[in-house]
Amino acid sequence: MALSCARLYSSLSLLRLCKVETNWMTHGFYSSYVFSKPRQTLCRLYSSSTVRHGLGRYVSSTLQRANTKYEGFLKRRFPRFYVLHHTLVEGFKLLFRDAKAVQGIKAKMISDGIQFQNLPYREMEKLRQFRRDMVKAIPLVVISIPPFANYLVFVLMYFFPRQLLVPHFWTPMQQVEFRGVYHSLRAQHHRPVLKRLEHVSHYKKNGQLKDLCAKVQNGGNPTVSEILAVRRLFSGPPLGIKRMNVDHKRHISSLLFLTPRLPGFLIGHRLSSHGLELLQLDRALSRLGVHQLSDTELRQACYVRGLNSDIAGINQCREWLSQWLQVSTSLKESEVSLLLHCIVFLSANYPKAPSHH
Repeated sequence: MALSCARLYSSLSLLRLCKVETNWMTHGFYSSYVFSKPRQTLCRLYSSSTVRHGLGRYVSSTLQRANTKYEGFLKRRFPRFYVLHHTLVEGFKLLFRDAKAVQGIKAKMISDGIQFQNLPYREMEKLRQFRRDMVKAIPLVVISIPPFANYLVFVLMYFFPRQLLVPHFWTPMQQVEFRGVYHSLRAQHHRPVLKRLEHVSHYKKNGQLKDLCAKVQNGGNPTVSEILAVRRLFSGPPLGIKRMNVDHKRHISSLLFLTPRLPGFLIGHRLSSHGLELLQLDRALSRLGVHQLSDTELRQACYVRGLNSDIAGINQCREWLSQWLQVSTSLKESEVSLLLHCIVFLSANYPKAPSHH
C-alpha cells in the first residue's frame, strides 16, 4: 500500500512539474517537456566547452609562469646549466619549426607534382639539411624516450655536443668553433686527393691535370677555365665516380662529411647521390642569384661546398661562390665527379689570408 502511494505521489509530482513547463499555445505537457531537453543539453554542452577552454588557458598560463620562474632560478643559481637548458629548449623549437616547414614543402610537392630539382633553392636546401640533421638527431631522440633518460641526454649534450647534437642545439659560439673543427678534419683529405690526381696525371700523361694539381699544391687558386679543361677525365675512367679506386672514394666521402667506413659500392652510390643533389642545388641557386642570399645563407652555402667561410669576408664568400657556380653550371650530370673535386681545387688555398671586411 505504501509502495502504491509512493508511486502515485511520484506520478503526480512529475505531472505537476511538466504542466508548469507546458507551452500555452500547445495546451499539452508532452511537447514542452520534449522540446525543453535539447535546450538544456545545448546549454550543458556550451557550458562544458567554455569551461574546457577556460581551464586550458588557465593551465597554459600557469605552466608558462612556472617555467619563467624556473628559468629565472636556473639563471641565478646555475648559469652554466641555464645556458644548456635554454639552448635545448630553443633548439627543439627550431627543430619543430623546420619539421613543419619540411612537411609543407613535401605536401606542395605531392599536390602540385613538383620534383625535387624544380624546387626553389631555399626549399631544396631546407629538405637537404633537415634530412641530414634527422640522421644525426634520431638516435638521441630514441635514447631520451625511457623514463628519466632525459637526464642522460643532458649529460651527453654537455660532454659531447659536437658529436651528438645537430646545429639547432649549438650555441652561436659553438657553431663557429665546431664548423672550424669539421673543416680542419675535411682539410686533412686535401693532400691525399691531390696526390692521387697527380698520380693519374702521370699515368694518363695529361699535362693539364698535372699543372692544375701543381698550382693547387703550390698555394695557388685555379681559374674556371683551368678546371673545366680537365672535365673529360672525370666523366669516365679513371676519375669518374664509378671508376675511382676505393681509397680515393673514401677521401672524397670525407670531404662531404660522409662516413668512409662502408663497402666500396655503397660509397660510390652515396657519392653519386650527393653529387647530383649538390649539382641540382647549384642550378637552383644560379636561378635565384647569389646576391639574393643573406649573409648567413651565403656563409652556409660556401661551407657546404668546402670553404671555411668563417675566416672569409662576405665579399670573398660571394666571389668564391660565384666562381663555384661558373664551374658547376657548365657541367653535365655525368661529370659530377669533377664538381666534388672542386671542393679541393677551389677551397684548398682560399682565402689566402683572413679578410677584414
